[in-house]
Amino acid sequence: MPSPLQFGLDTFGDVTAAPDGRLLSHAQVIRNVIAEGELADRVGVDVIGLGEHHRDDFAISSPEVVLAAIAARTSRIHLASAVTVLSSDDPVRVYQRFSSLDAASGGRAEVILGRGSFTESFPLFGFPLDQYQVLFEEKVELFVALLAEQPVTWRGTTRASLSGQRVFPPIERPPLRTWIGVGGSPESVVRAAHYGLPLTLAIIGGDPRRFLPYVQLYHRVLDERGVAHLPIAVHSPGCVADTDEEAAAVYWPAYKAMHDRIGGERGWPPLARAQFEHEIAHGSLYVGAPETVARKIAATVQALGLARFTLKYSAGRLAHEQMLRGIELYGTAVIPRVRELLTTTG
Repeated sequence: MPSPLQFGLDTFGDVTAAPDGRLLSHAQVIRNVIAEGELADRVGVDVIGLGEHHRDDFAISSPEVVLAAIAARTSRIHLASAVTVLSSDDPVRVYQRFSSLDAASGGRAEVILGRGSFTESFPLFGFPLDQYQVLFEEKVELFVALLAEQPVTWRGTTRASLSGQRVFPPIERPPLRTWIGVGGSPESVVRAAHYGLPLTLAIIGGDPRRFLPYVQLYHRVLDERGVAHLPIAVHSPGCVADTDEEAAAVYWPAYKAMHDRIGGERGWPPLARAQFEHEIAHGSLYVGAPETVARKIAATVQALGLARFTLKYSAGRLAHEQMLRGIELYGTAVIPRVRELLTTTG
């Protein structure tokens, strides 16, 4: 029998603004994220994911530390990275940090491994960008070896070799739940299937159904390896408010400012309001009242055969109070409605 559909919330700890427009400190943003995770637990959200970044517009550079603080204030919600930039970290240390989080939380830790959509961590930690691909490939290989909770012998080019090494602390009830995060690369989909790891698709624009070929590729590679189909999750941005109009009104200025700031670094044109509204109606922005967002999530779950849907609920300077209201509505209204819709149509 398939596992029940799970619902998550993700944030990067976006640096938000106070009511007077003043930017909050990174420290205050982190405290706010802890409060947001605590609320998500109370209203029935299954998993909270925190992303790793190393830039001034995002406050979280060490997700597992903030997740540990959330763990201390919650009882049931799973605690995940979203994502851990494994390419510029050490697999052994990542494993140790998450095994420690797993112990502190009573078995609720998860890690999503990714290459990251930003590259600030590479010069910060002394890794050359021209090794972007090999760094991730070798480090995923080592991390998968660590998941077996056995002495590890490993040799590569990006870190010191291991010979019969044990890593502590071990996972109390192994294995550590580990996903591969993918932004749109077929090679990354194949890699996830090759290592037998669940897949998280970051779909931040366009019709989510365009990712169906990736889902089919993932299943095909698993079939070729004789591995049972594994869970697939989707991470997409959005905002829940009491009405469609309110959701668009509060989300638009924050989302546009964030999009245009990052787009200016990457050569994107400024976001037009018509593009924003098209993404809400036909793309991958889940913005609106609970009924609107629930119907859109249900359609995506059905189209891609998902085991988990995760909403990236923060967006640049979107206010903490607005995010708290969105979290409350997501847990109390959106999640039950999606389950109802899928039961009716399934």
